[in-house]
Amino acid sequence: MNSSDTLGPWLKGFPPLQAPVPLTDVAQRGWSLGDLPTPLAVVRQAALAHNIQWMQDFAAARGVQMAPHGKTTMSPQLFRRQLDAGAWGLTFANVHQLRLGLAAGARRALIANQLVSHADLALLLDLRRRHEGVELAFFVDSQAQLDLIAALWPSLGAGEARLDVLIELGTTRCGVRDHDTGLALARALKTHPALRLRGIGFYEGLQVLGETEPDTALMQQWQARVEALLAAIEAEGLVDVQPLWLSGGGSALFDLVAPVLQGRAGRLGLLRSGCYVCHDHAHYGRYVGVIDRRLGAPSLQAALEVWTQVLSCPEPGLALLNAGRRDLSFDQGWPVPVWHQRGGQAAPRGWQVTGLNDQHGYLRWDPLECDGPAVGERVALGPSHPCTTFDKWAWMAVVDEDDRVVDALTTHFA
Repeated sequence: MNSSDTLGPWLKGFPPLQAPVPLTDVAQRGWSLGDLPTPLAVVRQAALAHNIQWMQDFAAARGVQMAPHGKTTMSPQLFRRQLDAGAWGLTFANVHQLRLGLAAGARRALIANQLVSHADLALLLDLRRRHEGVELAFFVDSQAQLDLIAALWPSLGAGEARLDVLIELGTTRCGVRDHDTGLALARALKTHPALRLRGIGFYEGLQVLGETEPDTALMQQWQARVEALLAAIEAEGLVDVQPLWLSGGGSALFDLVAPVLQGRAGRLGLLRSGCYVCHDHAHYGRYVGVIDRRLGAPSLQAALEVWTQVLSCPEPGLALLNAGRRDLSFDQGWPVPVWHQRGGQAAPRGWQVTGLNDQHGYLRWDPLECDGPAVGERVALGPSHPCTTFDKWAWMAVVDEDDRVVDALTTHFA
């Protein structure tokens, strides 16, 4: 049994005096949230299942495929759930992450990033050899990258094998900035000794405002840019393999990205949303609230929580919680109080987290407007950004609506 298959007291959130437990036996322990020490990362079973199925249905209804971004969770159990629900494959940011996805059963994968090192290319080739029949592609965006890979290729011993790539279009991060550069890359790939053009990718997330009018205009600009390059590539016969892969999308604008990925026969649209799997309580919550208004119905549900305990109430209107930056994301806003142990109540609207230290959270409220928690009581916080909460936990408890632990998942960021 691998260490990743076993949970034990070396992990925060695991009962410190309990013997190690195989991951598959967690549900048989009969634990509830009150049996586990804090801080504790928790995933709501019903919301998790809802999100995975809802997004899969959304993509299918719009004629695109899901290629969820695995960097969000780095959890083989969640990868498997996404694949079992019908995901076309998985997306990753690097080859190290890809290795975990292939081990979890993915047969198709994108690396939505540039590869330039001998080590990465060697590992990619090795993974392709060890996982026979797997389909893989990564991003390219410059002649310099193509030249570097061509120079490295003889030392990699790949023979006549070629690797599939997508030309990345970009504006604020990586990616070619203009049409002519993209077309020149497509022409260069036609005769490249190591690489074969498979399609086009883009990422719009850094430009999203969360307002319908400018976001709609943004995606119209992206669609015009994508279609112009696709038309030029297809007119010159620069793609030798079908279908052509067209990939885009984060979790903030997926309803407007999906139409850009739709296309005529010979194209496969791949939506790369990742955070949707657990959603969040603030950052993506705001964006998806706008999406829900466009769709006219609710969509995703917040599934991720971190349970804490009140250590001290040193002054009126302040409680110090036993969770901080080591346990919760803070890059896209402070976490949101969600639950209060007293009677399983929702946290009062007047409660707010105003800061985090390494191991402490500052929960504040106006004593004239509402009561605060008592020392020793538990408070559940909802992260504002799921990605950088997942990477702070080696395991998470999966609970049902009665707060019973019914499963567990592991993450593998290191």
